[in-house]
Amino acid sequence: MAEIAIGIAGCGGRMGRALVGEVAAAGLRLAGGTARADALQGRDLGVSAGLEPLGLAIGRDPEALFATADAVIDFTTPEATLDHAAIAGRTGRALVIGTTGLSAGQTRAIEAAAERVPIVWSANMSLGVTLLLGLVEQAAHRLGPEFDIEILELHHRLKRDAPSGTALGLGAAAARGRAVVLDAVAVRSRGGHTGSRPDGAIGFASLRGGDAVGDHTVIFAGPGERLELTHRAGDRRIYARGAVRAALWALGRAPGLYDMKDVLGL
Repeated sequence: MAEIAIGIAGCGGRMGRALVGEVAAAGLRLAGGTARADALQGRDLGVSAGLEPLGLAIGRDPEALFATADAVIDFTTPEATLDHAAIAGRTGRALVIGTTGLSAGQTRAIEAAAERVPIVWSANMSLGVTLLLGLVEQAAHRLGPEFDIEILELHHRLKRDAPSGTALGLGAAAARGRAVVLDAVAVRSRGGHTGSRPDGAIGFASLRGGDAVGDHTVIFAGPGERLELTHRAGDRRIYARGAVRAALWALGRAPGLYDMKDVLGL
């Protein structure tokens, strides 16, 4: 295990620091880490993550990171993730992506890179959320159209995108269960006199506040009864553990775009 080198793109953020700690705890070797912030350049990767010094300086060059890593874990921004996917494709390194908020065009670029290298991409790396996705799809399939679907998510005040990537993933699971296209039925905001709820809509509501790691609830509201499926994250390490597991799983895989269901064999 110690011979396997994992690189962390975006090592200065909340998830990046959690990933550094999880790689170290798993007995794997850290290949290094990159961050864009000038204040982090040259800092020790371990100290930045609240660990003992590791003798690895935080850098800015992703090319150098990929050159020394067997796999890279990326929780950054859509623009940076596209660069990292292109580098992975050129170098043959496995890539794990937890970045959210990518556009349709950016998604196609990730898919193109996955034709040359194994990429695991999931909006949420936790085991619990992966299982929740399956439950939501089953519930949407089994419950009739008289059950309205609403998705509520809560995240910390600094989160940039809304709805969260996980919420959109849950919406996509519900849409698959009903054999519809999510974009055709999604309602992402409401305000003013909106009229009655459209039949078959999948609604989203986003809350932001405090330091909430991530809460997601899918509500199936029917006549006389309501089913609510909820996952609450209390620690970012659940995502870090899943991402490290995905990186190890991806090593040696054939090129392709995978997700956490593949990693967990679901």
